[in-house]
Order: sequence, then C-alpha cells, then structure tokens
Amino acid sequence: MNSVRARLLSTLAGQLGNPHGMLGKGVAFVLNRGNKAAIAGAVEAAGLAPGGTAADVGFGGGAGLSLLLERVGAGGVVHGVEISADMLARARASHRGAIDAGRLRLLEGSLTALPLPDDGLDAAITVNTVYFVPDLAAACAELARVVRPGGRLVIGIGDPDAMAKLPFTSYGFTLRPVPDVIAALERAGCAVEHRRPAGTPIPHHLLVATPR
Repeated sequence: MNSVRARLLSTLAGQLGNPHGMLGKGVAFVLNRGNKAAIAGAVEAAGLAPGGTAADVGFGGGAGLSLLLERVGAGGVVHGVEISADMLARARASHRGAIDAGRLRLLEGSLTALPLPDDGLDAAITVNTVYFVPDLAAACAELARVVRPGGRLVIGIGDPDAMAKLPFTSYGFTLRPVPDVIAALERAGCAVEHRRPAGTPIPHHLLVATPR
C-alpha cells in the first residue's frame, strides 16, 4: 500500500512540474483554480501599463496569460514560456485570437534558458515554479536578464513550511526558505520587495524584484 501511495504522489508531483497527457488536462484545471489568487497577485504586483510587454514563465494552465493580456491591452505583447508541450498546445487552442493578432507569443523554454532577448520585458511573472529548478541562482539570473532595468520580476512561492506539510512535496520539490530566494534575486542584481498576498489556499509569498 505504501509503495502504491508513493507512486501516486510521485506521479502527481511530476505532473505539477510538467503537466502532460490525459492527466495533465486535469492538472491544468487544478493549477488554474488553486493558483488563481496567487497569479492574480503576481499580475497586480507586476505593475504593467497598457501597451507593455510581459511574460508568464511556466504558465501551466494559462490563467496568467489571460490576466496579462487584459493588463497590457490591444497594444501590448505577452510571451508565454513553458517546458510542457501539452500546456503549449492547450494555450494555443484557447488563445487563438490573441496569437493571430500578434498579442500572445508562446515559446518552449525553461526558467534557466529563456528564449527571450536581454532587457526585452517590462515585467515577468512566474508562480509556483522555482520548486522544480535545481539551480535557483541560474533561474534568477536568467529572469533578471530578460526584464529591463526598472521593470518588475515577480516570483510567487508557497510558504515552505506550509508546503512541507503537503504529502506530494517530498517527491521532486525543492522547498527553499524565502530568504534564500530573496538572496538569489539580490545576487542577480535586483532590489526585492517581499509581499504576503491574502486569499491564497496556503500562505503565499510574492517576491517583487526590480533589476537595477
């Protein structure tokens, strides 16, 4: 029984890091619903103006793409970056109009290898993704690289103590102390503001970083 439970929890953890297949469709729905408040907080913290250029890195179910598109309006551009081919296909199907209009550009990539130019974004968000990145310093440096000086980079993470109580986070998650993530952003050349949004299913942290 324990081995069956371990396999189920390991599968769930793997899907959360890289949703795919039939199970991934259900995971995408759960991600959008469970992360709704955290994603909305990250979009708000990004401080985008109409006509801006933004990215959602590791967008999963795609809720952040819709919110960012609303923020930047008809004159703006949103880049969605994902490692999951299935989530990219899902986003292409659900955002066809924005893609055809050139307002949404979907790209395969990871937190440590972003297919974006230096200083090309006004803002970038990434929510509940850094648990799956072995090299936090490289991810923060890469995110800081693509956001212009004075722009905003927002990393959203669940409180590590609360996350550690969830049964699946012992399978493939790296739950880092919040000060460690802040320090990595500072080493990447950012000033960091720490916010605690309300209304999330578990306690959450928003790290709002400004590249210098």
